[in-house]
Amino acid sequence: MSTDRVREIIETRVHRPEAIAEAAARRVKPGTLVGQHGKAMIIAADHPARGALRAGARPMAMADRADLLDRLCAALARPGVTGVLGTADILEDLLLLGALDGKSVFGSMNRGGLAGASWEIDDRFTGYDTTGIAARGFEGGKMLLRLDYNDDRTPTTFEACAKAVDELNAARLMAMVEPFISHRTDGVVKNDLSPDAVTRSVAIASGIGRSSAYTWLKVPVVDEMERVLAASTLPALLLGGELSADPEATYARWGAALKLPTVTGLTVGRSLLYPADDDVVGAVDTAVGLL
Repeated sequence: MSTDRVREIIETRVHRPEAIAEAAARRVKPGTLVGQHGKAMIIAADHPARGALRAGARPMAMADRADLLDRLCAALARPGVTGVLGTADILEDLLLLGALDGKSVFGSMNRGGLAGASWEIDDRFTGYDTTGIAARGFEGGKMLLRLDYNDDRTPTTFEACAKAVDELNAARLMAMVEPFISHRTDGVVKNDLSPDAVTRSVAIASGIGRSSAYTWLKVPVVDEMERVLAASTLPALLLGGELSADPEATYARWGAALKLPTVTGLTVGRSLLYPADDDVVGAVDTAVGLL
């Protein structure tokens, strides 16, 4: 992204911050949450607000905002990409760049469980809330729900997620819940990606809140996905996770999982925005092709 373009964003934020609300009001909304292929293809970019800046071997890859915006704009411009997930700073930059017309937009809600922090499991809602998502005319909100059975801070996040699910369902906005069974290993929070653990997380996340009418799940692709997703009838979006050393194998796993009845699309971030060969367009087009 050119220096002039970045300067325009900054000048607008300094002198006309109301332009962000104006851009949100005139955004062309999508007719549906899924594309012509009947599946959602959502680009995720909410990692920086949790201090998770690594992409593959690049520890600070997502720290360059102009570069991240360039990659997001390139991804969002590709045919078949239906939406984006991010925090307010990123989504508002994209609004000012005019990149969100016709796209479904999801606000990231709990970013307070900073990567590597001692309180990481106590994942406070420091991003969007339902009021803010509705005010911008966005399509929904996403929350991360990590359940550590040995950390008594887990219920705080669990309860907060249930409240957010209630509020989003009441507002008829998508509640995108990303659940994991987690534990600490040598002081680091790790997600258990065994089929049994992911199945359990799907079952738990499906049951939170007083309604699930607008609740979708965001789940990792693991072994035995047919058994994992048999635990719920809620629509499921597959998450991309960390960059793979073998992208072809990753695409094959995504493609197989996309055939399951509850799988309604992909929500992928770093795997597509920072592919090993840096070909964002090629990576996104390959993912869309799987749909």
